[in-house]
Amino acid sequence: MKKFKRYLVTSALPYANGPVHIGHLAGVYIPSDIYVRYLRLRGEDVISVCGSDEHGVPITIKARQEGVSPQDIVDKYHNIIKDSFKRLGMSFDIYSRTTSPVHHKTASDFFRTLYDKGEFIEKTTMQYYDEEAGQFLADRYIVGTCPHCQNDRAYGDQCEKCGSTLSPIDLINPRSAITGSVPVMKETTHWFLPLDKHEAFLRRWILEGHKEWKVNVYGQCKSWLDLGLQPRAVSRDLDWGIPVPVEGAEGKVLYVWFDAPIGYISATKELTPDWEKYWKDEETKMVHFIGKDNIVFHCIVFPSMLRAHGGYILPENVPANEFLNLEGEKISTSRNWAVWLHEYLDEFPGKEDVLRYVLCANAPETKDNDFTWRDFQARNNNELVAVLGNFVNRALVLTHKYYAGRVPECGTLTDYDRDILSELPTIKKSLEEDIENFRFREALKEAMNIARLGNKYLADTEPWKVYKTDPERVKTILNVALQITASIAIGIEPFMPFTAEKILKLLQVDHFGWDRLGDTDLLAAGHEIGTPVLLFEKIEDSTIEAQLKKLADTKKANMAKEAGHKIEPQKESIVFDDFNRMDIRSATILAAEKIAKTKKLLKLTIDTGIDKRTIVSGIAEYYTPESLVGRQVLVLINLEPRELKGVLSEGMILMAQDPSGKMVLLSPVDKVGNGTMIG
Repeated sequence: MKKFKRYLVTSALPYANGPVHIGHLAGVYIPSDIYVRYLRLRGEDVISVCGSDEHGVPITIKARQEGVSPQDIVDKYHNIIKDSFKRLGMSFDIYSRTTSPVHHKTASDFFRTLYDKGEFIEKTTMQYYDEEAGQFLADRYIVGTCPHCQNDRAYGDQCEKCGSTLSPIDLINPRSAITGSVPVMKETTHWFLPLDKHEAFLRRWILEGHKEWKVNVYGQCKSWLDLGLQPRAVSRDLDWGIPVPVEGAEGKVLYVWFDAPIGYISATKELTPDWEKYWKDEETKMVHFIGKDNIVFHCIVFPSMLRAHGGYILPENVPANEFLNLEGEKISTSRNWAVWLHEYLDEFPGKEDVLRYVLCANAPETKDNDFTWRDFQARNNNELVAVLGNFVNRALVLTHKYYAGRVPECGTLTDYDRDILSELPTIKKSLEEDIENFRFREALKEAMNIARLGNKYLADTEPWKVYKTDPERVKTILNVALQITASIAIGIEPFMPFTAEKILKLLQVDHFGWDRLGDTDLLAAGHEIGTPVLLFEKIEDSTIEAQLKKLADTKKANMAKEAGHKIEPQKESIVFDDFNRMDIRSATILAAEKIAKTKKLLKLTIDTGIDKRTIVSGIAEYYTPESLVGRQVLVLINLEPRELKGVLSEGMILMAQDPSGKMVLLSPVDKVGNGTMIG
């Protein structure tokens, strides 16, 4: 494995259109901080950069919703996020923002360099335009009906209900999110980065050169490369963002996914005049910590940008976690279904490390995981209180009881003493391997194993009994226990920095370097330790019940809001001939099967009474294939056929959506013959 002189660690820039929640922490920021703190303990030259992503459509949407300017929005949430990170103990060397003058200049210069080198393609395309608002519509400003699951609130880039990636032209009945009017298609010119030009290099660099990357990262990159890369737009028609720095680009700004990763460079520039050695020296190891929804941008788009520019290093690794759910449901900022960091810090003062511990112990490293308040309570009470806190407290209390709070001398070690101490270097080696390979859940287990080892040692040696007959032996036992306590402070520091600091304060010593973990002379005989205090306290049922009630109230509010939203005004009147053109018939489902590589879509074979045909429907979330066979349904049979995921769909199943968002099949109350016309 190559040895690097220095490390540059970046953490995905959070959007400044809302606070940070536990999903962000588990996916990106806790892993990043663990890695950086470990490298610092090793004495490595490392800088950690992050900042607020303050451009893009989500910012302008939030500003429009709140009736304020985009700058007001980013100022508000940048400060909330920055303060929350600080309170949680995130050890960024700099937390910057993409509205800073340094970033504006850096991003503009970066674009201009690529433009002058001829690295862009200039293309004129048709894009939706809102004539009432007098502006082109970014993907998120276009809403309509999803062609896969019939959700009538899908965005132009994604349906948040079924998860399908969309293009605005995929939407049925598209409308402007600004005015509600039907948009028109209008010509507009943009600049595109030809990713296909870099495809051969990316294949060699990723698929051959980085097989050690996490399976989800490597697999998603391979999938994109196997499909073939296409030019990607790097500009947008918006009035909020960094203006495209070329003539004739009035009203156009840099696309946020071109702008945002350059924020890592501009933040480094703000931090140090020696920024180039972290970005342009092959002796630097660059690591991007991101969520899985950012994989393509950090592994394919940004490296292509850096390569097109020239002179920059590329990331050595891009560890990305999966998603964290909350109480069995997907975290949703729009539905307020989240545990917000700033609220947690206010409601659980002094329990920063409890959250850090739980989110690491339950991190979605290989698959989506679930955060529950009951698990949070159990891990605090059964692990932090009963294992870690219990051992440290016993070691210190016994030292005060028998030796007036001074570290006793270590006498002759028994074979058992040596066996216990010999496990520390083994734990240390495992810790290092796990952290350096981004297995933070396993690493945390190893760090806690030091405390488990200490508990076992005290339970087996029983110093409170031995003291009655052999107080000299107890000196050795407690010396060993205190050396283990000092090693705990080293081992847990990357994961729980506040707790490590408390232990060091109790021991009345300064920080140790990582290399000293497992040493048996961390505390000298005669050294005076502080008065014992509990590191953790139990979390009572009432505290957890209050949090569960808070979520229950949120769910009730969402259901009421969604139910109210469903009562929509009557649509524009139609004449009878319009209705008469719709051919709705009763039909029976003969067969049903899931469509490969999709989560929502089912392929249905339908007997319409006229013929047997195939219809694709996005109902796999609500109905199993087995439950549908033999069921009679209503079908719009003269809908123009459309290919979905390689399957030709010849019609549409009629459905309704209940207040919770569940899709429900519509069926005749009484059995009728297939092909019976509805009307």
